[in-house]
Amino acid sequence: MFDWDDLRIFLAVARARKIAPAARTLGIDATTIGRRLTRLGRSLEAELFEIAGGERSLTERGQALFRHAEAVESATLAAMEEVTGESRSLSGQVRLSVAEGFGTWILAPGLADFHAQNPGIRLDLITASGFLNPSKREADMAVMLARPQRGRLAVRRLGDYRLHLYAAPAYLQRAGNPGQRAALRDHTLIGYVPEFIFSPELDYLGEVEAGLEAHLRSTSINVQHRMVAEGAGIGVLPDFIGRSDPRLVPVLDADVEIQRSFWLVTHGDMRALARIAAVAQWLQRRVDSLSVDRIRPIDVTSASR
Repeated sequence: MFDWDDLRIFLAVARARKIAPAARTLGIDATTIGRRLTRLGRSLEAELFEIAGGERSLTERGQALFRHAEAVESATLAAMEEVTGESRSLSGQVRLSVAEGFGTWILAPGLADFHAQNPGIRLDLITASGFLNPSKREADMAVMLARPQRGRLAVRRLGDYRLHLYAAPAYLQRAGNPGQRAALRDHTLIGYVPEFIFSPELDYLGEVEAGLEAHLRSTSINVQHRMVAEGAGIGVLPDFIGRSDPRLVPVLDADVEIQRSFWLVTHGDMRALARIAAVAQWLQRRVDSLSVDRIRPIDVTSASR
């Protein structure tokens, strides 16, 4: 019989695909992790990983073990939650991964109210570049721009939102107001750094007009907003940002409109927890409370995968 705790090591490496990040997550040195994986493989008489390009991918037998190991992990967590009463408690930590713009403009204004109503919940709002993955247990919940296609996840659509081109009046007075999309080629455009776009849903300019490229670029939507507001050029902004700032005016408003969606993603094992449900309800209220000109809520649909 193998050591049950070796399954925890195995899951961390399988999700991270490398030993070093798994070691940081677990708080165990890399040498120990390597030794534990070797012991697990020998006890099962199976090669669990293939190593290529510095990454570890699961073999066929490793994939089989991964499915069972996740089931063991889920059962263990469920047992802890039931015995301790955690599943019914409005307390504990919730790690929520969101895009920077959503966190800044939609969630931050409502955090004081959330804390007042749920003082026992410690909410960690993570806005690092790229979404943390609930399927890999990097986060408890995430608000993503696209629906995940796999993973043991509960997925719910929070709402659609629109984006338009915006500029400061001072810039348009200086550079002129483009009368059509093709005229944008003669303007200073603001957008994301292509190499660091962590979600294809953020690649806006090519959708506005083929071949458009940003002259001033940032990985941060808040920095882009500030550049637009200061008159540096024209940029694509969500309406919940652009229409909130009186310093901005829409450009080609009737011709250019982009639509995206917010998807609430939760690990399947977490969705029944009271604290997770409280955060999910608050997220939906934050979306629903926004004016129709800034975001258009839609009927909620849910699915488990």
